[in-house]
Amino acid sequence: MPGAADLLLHPVRLRIVQAFLGDRALTTSQLSTELSDVPAASLYRQVARLVRAGVLQVVAERRVRGAMERTYVLRQAAAVIPPEETAAMSAEDHRQAFMAFVAGLLAAADRYFARPDFDPLRDLTSYRIAGLWLDDAEYTAMLADLSRVLMPRLANAPRKGRRRRILATVVLLGDDAT
Repeated sequence: MPGAADLLLHPVRLRIVQAFLGDRALTTSQLSTELSDVPAASLYRQVARLVRAGVLQVVAERRVRGAMERTYVLRQAAAVIPPEETAAMSAEDHRQAFMAFVAGLLAAADRYFARPDFDPLRDLTSYRIAGLWLDDAEYTAMLADLSRVLMPRLANAPRKGRRRRILATVVLLGDDAT
C-alpha cells in the first residue's frame, strides 16, 4: 500500500487520528485516557510517527513533574490519502484500506455500545443504509449540497452542550440489476 495509506490506515494510528476529529487539542496523557486499551509505549511510538509525518502538530509544551507534556492537533490536510496515491492503489490495497476503515468504525461503535449510559435514542445515534438512483450530475449536486450543510458545522468549536459526533460516510456503486 502506498505511503499515506500505510501511515493512516494502521489500526492504532487510525484511532489516534479519529480521536482528534472535531478540531480537538489533546495531550498524550488525554489521548492515553481515551485509548486506554492501547499500551502507553505503543501509543507514544505511534504519536511520534504521526508527528514526524506531519499529521499531528505540537501546539503547546509545558513541564509536568520534570517531563515535557506536549499538546497536539490534527493537521487535516495531512490526514488524507492524496488522489494520486488513491489512483495508484490496487484493488487489494483498497480492500485492505476499507477493512481498516470498517474495523475503526466497528471499534468506535463497540466503545459506544459498551458505555454504561448507552442510549441511542437519547444520544440521537443511528446507522443506516440507503440506495439512491443518481446520474453523475445528480450525485455531484448532492455532494455539493452535503458540503454546504456540513462545512459550517465542521468549524464548530467544543463548548458546553455540544457533544462530539462522528460522521462516517461510505459511497459505493451498487449492482445495477435491471
